[in-house]
Amino acid sequence: MELKYTRSFLTRLEDIFSESDYVLRYEKGNFKAGYCLIKDMKVAIVNKYFPLEGRINCLYDILRNIRIDTERLGEKSLQLYQEICKSAETK
Repeated sequence: MELKYTRSFLTRLEDIFSESDYVLRYEKGNFKAGYCLIKDMKVAIVNKYFPLEGRINCLYDILRNIRIDTERLGEKSLQLYQEICKSAETK
């Protein structure tokens, strides 16, 4: 899957989180990977000082590593999430 570094693509990634049971927060911190994932509480925290490209890379990486209940996702979000999962399987 080719990543698009645009504001609209970031919004589409954020929509997946808003439609799922995960909470996405942008906060400051010393995250070695640029983000922190608390799986027990289903919270993803991304460094708020990251530029657009960094945020997209973090959200993409998080979505590749977690499992989301796809029944809660809308059609466009589901399609994007499935593409992300397919790319994770091939790597």
